[in-house]
Amino acid sequence: MRIILFIMLFSASLQGCFPVVAAGAGAGVMAVQDRRTSGALVEDGAIEAKAFDRIGAQFKDNVHVSVTSYNRSVLITGEVPDADTKAQVERVVANIRNVAKIYNELTIGPNSSLTERSNDALITSNVKLRFVGDKRFSANSIKVVTENNVVYLMGIVNHAEGQAASEVASGSQGVKSVVTLFEYVD
Repeated sequence: MRIILFIMLFSASLQGCFPVVAAGAGAGVMAVQDRRTSGALVEDGAIEAKAFDRIGAQFKDNVHVSVTSYNRSVLITGEVPDADTKAQVERVVANIRNVAKIYNELTIGPNSSLTERSNDALITSNVKLRFVGDKRFSANSIKVVTENNVVYLMGIVNHAEGQAASEVASGSQGVKSVVTLFEYVD
């Protein structure tokens, strides 16, 4: 009887695990399609987390800054009040271990509104959706970031893939311009 009770309790405890296992498997599939090493994936996450913490601690709500790391290349976007703050934010990011390159695309001006950020998120979603439908490149190998209707593309691609991704992104609704920050492998 104890064995049956144990099996029932053990089975019940596993019911919530399927989504976790499924999500883990999905992340594994995406990691296989990603051209970064597993170490670079982990480091990119750590770079983004450290940047978020350090920028938030130093500048509080005086800035709107997003940091995106892809294969240790870091894109800084958002708004800061002046040129000095822009340079300070870049120095904060540069002092994070394993940062190889920085693209400082911060603009000087007031922080963007929730409506503007929502519009940027919509543009990013639209570009990613269009990427999935295009068979000239893997949508999972390209990171899409949108700030103030400007789409930034990061990834490890060959020139043909990069050109195709840029064409798809630039033809997406609401896109003002496309900036490619690719690492080319050909």
